[in-house]
Amino acid sequence: MKTIEKILYHLKSEGPVTAKVLAEKFELTTMGIRQHLQGLEEDGLVDFTDVKVKVGRPTRHWQLTEKGHRRFADRHHDLAVHMLESVEDLFGKAGLDQVIAKREQQTYLHYQQALSSCENLDDKLARLAQLRAQDGYMAELITTENGYTLVENHCPICRAAQHCPTLCQSELTVFQRLLGDDVSIERQEHIISGQRRCTYRITLLN
Repeated sequence: MKTIEKILYHLKSEGPVTAKVLAEKFELTTMGIRQHLQGLEEDGLVDFTDVKVKVGRPTRHWQLTEKGHRRFADRHHDLAVHMLESVEDLFGKAGLDQVIAKREQQTYLHYQQALSSCENLDDKLARLAQLRAQDGYMAELITTENGYTLVENHCPICRAAQHCPTLCQSELTVFQRLLGDDVSIERQEHIISGQRRCTYRITLLN
């Protein structure tokens, strides 16, 4: 992977970061990283925010622009949107709801089979994060003091979900069915609401 692709991937998965952090991660000079960032800025893929600090000059944090985020978009997203529009035109909202329900059930059965050998919640969540990563969501699982956070740094169905928000609710329903009623799942961040990623807080109910 070329350095610029590594930078873009890091910004996508980790969010705003300084040139110094990138230089340390990729074992390059800060000047070299800044040159890459300036080139990406000229292409409209990144921009920056200067963050004030207590002492010294503000710290410059680089992040992806909307164009930069689109670099990670699934190449089939336009086709998916057109198909959803066609289904709704031909069969109405009821027909569209049936298509989404069918997709939900297929996704649930696929994940359920993959999680069938998991013995506890830790194993289930680790496997679920792996499955979501394989499906293009750039997913990772973070253990917190109160439970877990499932992070999805990318949404390959974002354009389709913007057209049909029930797709997002459908995915949340799949997670809840997989993990059971004794587990609480709450979406905290949402890409189609304008945030950088989707995150789900997961806690075990007493």
